[in-house]
This record gives sequence, structure tokens and C-alpha cells, in this order.
Amino acid sequence: MMESANADREIAPYLLKTEPSEYSFADLQRDKETIWDGVSNPVALKNLRGMKSGDRLVIYETGSVKSAVGTATVVSVDASDTKNPRVKIKSGKALTTSVNLAAIKANKVFSDSALVRQGRLSVVPLNEEQYRELTGG
Repeated sequence: MMESANADREIAPYLLKTEPSEYSFADLQRDKETIWDGVSNPVALKNLRGMKSGDRLVIYETGSVKSAVGTATVVSVDASDTKNPRVKIKSGKALTTSVNLAAIKANKVFSDSALVRQGRLSVVPLNEEQYRELTGG
């Protein structure tokens, strides 16, 4: 089963967190594509399993960076192993201006977002307005 059962839904935006010392946005740009894995939180796993090909992504670097830094797109989703869904993503572009955590927390658009409410969640669904605020688009 390569795609989720959500094949008829609209393209959705998500934010993926990564520790830049382990795998940075620059690494994704170099590699062009990667399998997004290493997720263990049940809510984050549910969000990964809910993704579909074409979904838009914002890459957020944690650690000392704490900023949204780039974009990516979901290429394919294999959720047949519910504990380890395999989501292939491809690199997009670096954001013209990175958006740091302080700016995100200060923006009322994110007041009800899991990005702010559940700070340790590594795969966060976004709404269209939140995606535009982060990407400038």
C-alpha cells in the first residue's frame, strides 16, 4: 500500500522538525530526496501516515537554529508498517527569510497550532495560513 486512504483529499501542508547536526536542510538539498524516519511519537507517526504524495512541507531545524528554513514535497508514502511509515520527500527551496521560534510563538496565526502547544512534536500539520506565514507564499 503506497498511498494512504486519503487519496481524495486536498494537498495538505505539514512541518517536519529535524536536528541539523543529524540531518539538516542542507543535507536534504544535497541528497535531493530522502526517507523521513526516526519518528517515535504516536501523534507524529499518525501525522506521517496521513500524508500523501504532493503534500507540501516546511522543514524546521531544531537545536541551536530553532527556525523554519526550507520547503520540501512528499513524493510517496508507504504506511504498511504503522510503526515505521516510509515517507519519501524531495527537497524544495530554502526560505528567503527563516522564521524563528520566537516569531512563530508571537504570531497569532499559530496560537492553536501543535507547533506551539506540543513543542516536542516532530511532525506537525499546518493550515494554509500557517504555511503561507512560514514560507512567505
